[in-house]
Amino acid sequence: MLLLIAIFITITYLIIIGLLTYGFDKVKDFKLQNLESKTKFSVVIPFRNEAENLPDLLTSISNLNYPKSLFEIILVNDDSNDESVLIIEKILASNSTIDNIRIIKNERTSNSPKKDAITSAIKVSNYNWIVTTDADCVLPQYWLDTFDESIQTEKPNCIVAPVTYHGENSFLNRFQTLDFLSLQGATIGGFGIDKAFMCNGANFAYKKSEFKSVKGFEGNDGIASGDDMFLLEKFIKHDSKKVSYLKAKTAIVTTNPAENLKNLVHQRIRWASKASRYNFWFSKLVGLIVLLGNLVFLGLIISLIFNYSSSQTIIALLVIKFSIDFLLLFKTTRFFRQDNLLLSYLFSIILYPIFNVSVAFLSFFKTYEWKGRNFKK
Repeated sequence: MLLLIAIFITITYLIIIGLLTYGFDKVKDFKLQNLESKTKFSVVIPFRNEAENLPDLLTSISNLNYPKSLFEIILVNDDSNDESVLIIEKILASNSTIDNIRIIKNERTSNSPKKDAITSAIKVSNYNWIVTTDADCVLPQYWLDTFDESIQTEKPNCIVAPVTYHGENSFLNRFQTLDFLSLQGATIGGFGIDKAFMCNGANFAYKKSEFKSVKGFEGNDGIASGDDMFLLEKFIKHDSKKVSYLKAKTAIVTTNPAENLKNLVHQRIRWASKASRYNFWFSKLVGLIVLLGNLVFLGLIISLIFNYSSSQTIIALLVIKFSIDFLLLFKTTRFFRQDNLLLSYLFSIILYPIFNVSVAFLSFFKTYEWKGRNFKK
């Protein structure tokens, strides 16, 4: 009976991940056409105690190719108690090429500091297109150019764009980058089958008018995280045809992986803790099937070791899961030009189910730490 359940879950997992893999190819690569720049952007970047990361961010901002007259940078200080503001001021004073940046303070009104920071910036923004990213990110040179040409040619109201990790080549970094890329692959695949269900606030753009139309973060501002996912759900509900994915290498934003295992666990608990509050049935279904698929994987490994069931059937089920996971990850790593990470896949495939199941379990009971603050689910 247990083996039949394992077979059913594995086949369902194969179908879901197979659909996302199919959807990944359905989203066409977007390439720049050298159109004249037209769109004006307000780039919103909340920060809290990011003294270590801000110099790289500001350098990437100074290297942006987009006309400076067409964008502004709004840095939102979320109660930093390090030298973040001082570092920003020093860099701005010494670099005359960065003259369209201002720092504002976060106006706290809810249980979500980041949502408050974004709302604070939007209130004082000068332009209709809002682009959000994080203070530990590095922006590509043609970042805003790519957004602009997508807006000119596709006329969206909301754009989800790619994010990946940079950093040292340690096993922990390779492991979490592969995990993160699997999420990116699923994100792209969801758009390809018209079931968009994920995005990342480190590379997210939308019209301020649309933000106001859906009443911003109203209704989920009691949840600390989810500034991106809950807003995406609102945009899709309002007009799904105007929400698009920007599958462009020139738009890939890179960010830092978690520094250590503790931070990684807290990060993933934060992500998992908001899943039960999602409104879209497809996102809940994918999350459930992935969790069950990983539980079955662990059960099959144990059964294989102790010879509880037919080894041929168990090996076949393991190969099915291994193969479909690898296919989606292979396509994703090639798009992000990180296919060298696949060398760590054999090790990660054993550890990931343990990690995934553990995080899902902990998310029901454990608080998480984020930017030096503790939050409940």
